[in-house]
Amino acid sequence: MARVFVYGTLKKGQPNYKHMINTAKGLAKFQGRGRTVEKYPLVIAGKYNIPYMLNIPGTGHHIAGEIYSVDEQMLQFLDEFEGCPDMYQRTLMRIQVVEWEGKGGAGEARAAADGVLECFVYSTATYPPEWVGLPYYDSYDSSGKHGLSYVLRESR
Repeated sequence: MARVFVYGTLKKGQPNYKHMINTAKGLAKFQGRGRTVEKYPLVIAGKYNIPYMLNIPGTGHHIAGEIYSVDEQMLQFLDEFEGCPDMYQRTLMRIQVVEWEGKGGAGEARAAADGVLECFVYSTATYPPEWVGLPYYDSYDSSGKHGLSYVLRESR
């Protein structure tokens, strides 16, 4: 099992959460909530209003999201879903645990004891330079005050 931190449309209550609970795509088990240890810019960009975490450590905000344990099948699905490695790149990042529900073994408990876990995160280093000038968010909600409605893939 691998740990994945999601901050956008794959979170609970967001438009693509259905994929996280579709066991035909693999297993994803909610472990808790967290935020990035380092600051990153989270922008909403492109004609489909997609949330992107730009891989510019030290700029922006501590990004809020959810931590999941996923099996190899789900990890492969997420790589494909996220357009990895072209649109997003899957990298390890340090995530500060804010709320932990995980029921893993002693190793899991120890890993979360200092409050920081290493998780895979889909961020991007391949973005148009003008995205750096977009507003930065610390949390994503597809129906947030930003007014930028996410366009589902099946509607594109």
